[in-house]
Amino acid sequence: MSSETEPYYLSRGDGRYESTIHAQGAWNPHEQHMAPVAGLLAHCLERFQPRPELRIARISFDILGLIPGGEFEVVTTLLRPGRTIELVQAEMVADGRTAVRATAWRLQRSDTSAVAAIEDERMPGPDAAEPVGMSEWPGGFIQSIEARALPAHAPGRGRGWIRTRHPLLQGEEFSDFARLAGLIDTSNGIAPRVMPGPGGYAFPNVDLQLHLYREPTGEWLGLQNSVSFGTDGIGLTSTVLHDTSGPFGRAEQILTLRTLG
Repeated sequence: MSSETEPYYLSRGDGRYESTIHAQGAWNPHEQHMAPVAGLLAHCLERFQPRPELRIARISFDILGLIPGGEFEVVTTLLRPGRTIELVQAEMVADGRTAVRATAWRLQRSDTSAVAAIEDERMPGPDAAEPVGMSEWPGGFIQSIEARALPAHAPGRGRGWIRTRHPLLQGEEFSDFARLAGLIDTSNGIAPRVMPGPGGYAFPNVDLQLHLYREPTGEWLGLQNSVSFGTDGIGLTSTVLHDTSGPFGRAEQILTLRTLG
């Protein structure tokens, strides 16, 4: 197996998984990056008691602490059953502690093409973007992605495309949505207002909220974001999400701003 085809996760059966070096986080070497965790939990939510007449329209991820690397379990449950609307949950449990909790609304599909409209403007595609490195960020996950920046990409206001050659999971089929969901958390680091490092600031997010008005497809994820820092230690990264067909939803990440020694 070449390094490009190594997965982010290995399936150990019965809802248990193990992270690889490609899921390694940027803030600490012994933790996982939230991005592939979100992709795996999205995958588990999709596979849990699937109903073709419903689709995931919103996922709310709460990061309950450091996400340790290694083996863990994903526990899925139905929180709110319904004929046309239901709420499902997936929890990542490591060392007896829930590290990430994800809840997803699945809504009924219907034909609304007669009134369909999207107000978010389409962003130029990846062919119009220039390759860029992300060497300011350590960790195996950041090294696993390909990034391209569009003109007007700047600190605090990002415009770019990312993709990965690595499969989300070994031994299981996964959707384009799960693949792209496994990249979205990267938005908080593509156009930082300040660079992390000694004497500077850390700005990890404690959540990730996805709202999806269209199902995404393909391997490229477009991120058009803005990063705001408040005066009392709290910030927000807001992102319009794109695939190569255009915008498909939005993401929000609330940030805790902390000085680094």
